Amino acid sequence: MVGGRQWLPMVLVFGSIGAVAYADFIVTSISLGYLYILPLGISAMFLRSQISYGLIGACVFLHDFFGPPYPSLEARITHNLTALIGFTFVVYVIQRYAKQRELLDQAVRKQRDQLLQDVELAAQVQGLFLPIRRSSIAGLEIAGTMQPVRGVGGDYYDYIPTDDHTMQVVIADVAGKGVAAALLMSATAAAVQLEVSEKRDMLEVVNRLNNGIHSVSDGDRYVTLLLADIDTLGRCLQYVNCGHNPALLFRAKTRDIVPMNSSCFPLGMFDNVRCEIDRADLAAGDLLVLYTDGITEAENSQGEEFGTERLSAVIRRDSSLSARALMDNIFQSAEDFCQGVGFNDDATVLIVKCVFDGM
Repeated sequence: MVGGRQWLPMVLVFGSIGAVAYADFIVTSISLGYLYILPLGISAMFLRSQISYGLIGACVFLHDFFGPPYPSLEARITHNLTALIGFTFVVYVIQRYAKQRELLDQAVRKQRDQLLQDVELAAQVQGLFLPIRRSSIAGLEIAGTMQPVRGVGGDYYDYIPTDDHTMQVVIADVAGKGVAAALLMSATAAAVQLEVSEKRDMLEVVNRLNNGIHSVSDGDRYVTLLLADIDTLGRCLQYVNCGHNPALLFRAKTRDIVPMNSSCFPLGMFDNVRCEIDRADLAAGDLLVLYTDGITEAENSQGEEFGTERLSAVIRRDSSLSARALMDNIFQSAEDFCQGVGFNDDATVLIVKCVFDGM
């Protein structure tokens, strides 16, 4: 019992015994001794064993005193002995059941605590794959974050400088949620970082990633991914979108938003992928907004999705802010739209702002 009501079972037991004794007293035609099983069962579940077994003797005495008269002494002794044995058996069985339930609850709580510790450790390991460094490329302002819906998640983002004036950004989303998605995400993140360090062509990186993911998932799980190279010297970007949500490129001069659409299937679905590299010019003030569907598919209580139109409206409204402030406003706008419902999928946003005039 919690909340300072430890006295409640005691009151209930003694009150029930008193009620049965009174009924046994006023009803003289039949024996009501079996009704004592109810308070004894309650005492076996909530009170100490010594108290429960002591109450057995009290119930036998009350029934002997208030119950109907017996035809002989032998019948009285036999009846009381039978009641004593029956009450003791009931209390013993219920106490054994309650003890087993308590041991089971303790085992479940222990396993739950261990699982929570494992998930926390997995989240810490997963966090090692996410960038903690600031952008080292002059002319680019970058901010990103991931909010897993279950402690660990299947989203991934990174930004990796490949030379003095080129930054490679990536965002990925593993199909599914939870631990299974997190494991595949960690493998994908490690593979991406290894491939980028080798300075391979983007199409070669995509093909190698697809082969690796397909070999371990056999097409049952897949990864959507958007990989982009941003060149601050040439003020341009080239990208490959493998089934991921179209990144949004905000043009500061015209205030237009250009979607960076997918050109091939997600990675891991098929043995081979055929992607195309798309290109775009960049200017000072332009914004590149990469995100996962946890943002655009966030729903309010009426089942409406946040959607790309609302996301685009936030980008246009807050385009003059820093990358960090814009990222925070996107999350806040999505949370406000959900009206307390919360995200139902991992949510990630990565912002790249071009500040070439400050180079």
